[in-house]
Amino acid sequence: MKFVTADLNGEVFVGLVDEVAGRILPLGKAAEKKDGRSDIPTTMQECIALGDSFIQKVISIQAWANNGEADELFLPLDEVKLMAPIPKPSKNIFCVGKNYAEHAIEMGSKDDIPEHILVFTKAPTTVIGHQETILHHQHLTKQLDYEGELAIIIGKKGRGISKEEALEYVFGYTIINDITARDLQFRHKQFFIGKSLDTTCPMGPWVVHSSSIENPNRLDIQTMVNGEIRQKSNSENFIFPIEEIISVLSQGMTLEPGDIIATGTPAGVGIGFHPPRYLQPGDAIEITVEQIGTLFNKMEK
Repeated sequence: MKFVTADLNGEVFVGLVDEVAGRILPLGKAAEKKDGRSDIPTTMQECIALGDSFIQKVISIQAWANNGEADELFLPLDEVKLMAPIPKPSKNIFCVGKNYAEHAIEMGSKDDIPEHILVFTKAPTTVIGHQETILHHQHLTKQLDYEGELAIIIGKKGRGISKEEALEYVFGYTIINDITARDLQFRHKQFFIGKSLDTTCPMGPWVVHSSSIENPNRLDIQTMVNGEIRQKSNSENFIFPIEEIISVLSQGMTLEPGDIIATGTPAGVGIGFHPPRYLQPGDAIEITVEQIGTLFNKMEK
């Protein structure tokens, strides 16, 4: 199951994607036609907070729609605007730094490979969706960089979560581009300002439900800039796997439905080249994660 937050002529809704057919089923309208009432919330966060009851309802709607009962409700995928799956997160995005050894090395040396999880955050106002434009902020930075990442969407409230139970707390997975102003990152020492310029967290194009991904720690990930492969790895190369990330974050801190965790980026970021290859006006960035899809964004010209 692939869930989107979409906008059609100003009406925002949560939809179910049929990628093969290139169409979206608005879940609220489908529920209304099927059951005579719509009890599907209009935001992804509210849907996630319903827990398993939401998924069971979607399974029922999907089976009903597959019998041809909702054909007139489907919308062509290319006729709606795909927003970020969670356009306005209720808290900062959690981000894991240097979670691939080769990336840690390209940012410094083998001494930079962390022994413990390195965590920073990005402000909620950084979030934009698939195909939206990334602002260049040329008056603030000359070193805007890309970072393709697999991201986790938390599905239920938990604290003190064990590694063995961690995946039970995942609603689904999406893609994030952790755009970073390197000069601001290094100038301010802590990462928050360099990671939190507006539009520097493209997310999407959708959330793939956890039931559709057997092993999130074994997914290919690739970043292309203007059609050139810059990053290519697999989440099996994580230093800290997803179970450990969730467990560590939840020790003493409550994770909640809709929380977003970016799992780290592979080697191949712009600053790792000699000379560095930072993002330029008009650059196109495509991040593809196996079993999820491709997130596409362009820099403003």
